[in-house]
Amino acid sequence: MTWANRFKLLIGLVAVVGIVAVLTLVFNQRQAQVMSASASIQAAEYPVGSDYGGTVLDRLVDDGDHVRAGQALFTLQSPTLQADLAEGLVTVDSVAYSVADDGVLTLTASVDGTLTDITTERGSFVQAGQVLAVIDKTGSLFVSADFVLTSGDYARIEPGAAVDIVLPNQTRVAGTMDTLDVQTADGQAETTARVVSPDLVDGAADGLMAPGTPVTATIELRDDGLLAGASDGLFSFLRTIGL
Repeated sequence: MTWANRFKLLIGLVAVVGIVAVLTLVFNQRQAQVMSASASIQAAEYPVGSDYGGTVLDRLVDDGDHVRAGQALFTLQSPTLQADLAEGLVTVDSVAYSVADDGVLTLTASVDGTLTDITTERGSFVQAGQVLAVIDKTGSLFVSADFVLTSGDYARIEPGAAVDIVLPNQTRVAGTMDTLDVQTADGQAETTARVVSPDLVDGAADGLMAPGTPVTATIELRDDGLLAGASDGLFSFLRTIGL
């Protein structure tokens, strides 16, 4: 065998060892991650309703409208309210409504946000306690993600674990685990996670950062493998150089 062939063989062996090493690290890294079965962007919801049944005199807003705290949304007339008002049993003003001298109830927005799920129209009769609409609060976006985990995976979730959020246009957002709700079935932990991020901004990413947008969420589990340090170092380097 010539020296040229020996050199080519050496280069080939080094390349094979390098590829195997990288693939091993990638596999090890994959073992330290778990992807959501389903996930979507949500917002804190504030229902709009009344403790009194009555007739809707006017609907002042539409689905999708942005509303400000204190803005009038619906006006209602209720005989029960008028009777309680006459006996002094009603607080005239609150954060969610106001009552005029003639007994007309005006429901107002309790927070800034976007109005959704309107369930009534002008002239409709509504029951006491019925939800007339919902306000998605501005600045409260988070991701609700469902995971199916083994008991071993669940044991490796740490408080405040890093979560990689990917939007439909492949925009990536770094998030952290906020809360977990777990139910165990057939030896697997069916987990719903609440993921928060300061980069979830209403209307960003061409409007995709909005309640209802489906996303993919990947949790970083604690890496207990022998290659944990080497794997973390490699992927940290790759992120540093933008890969």
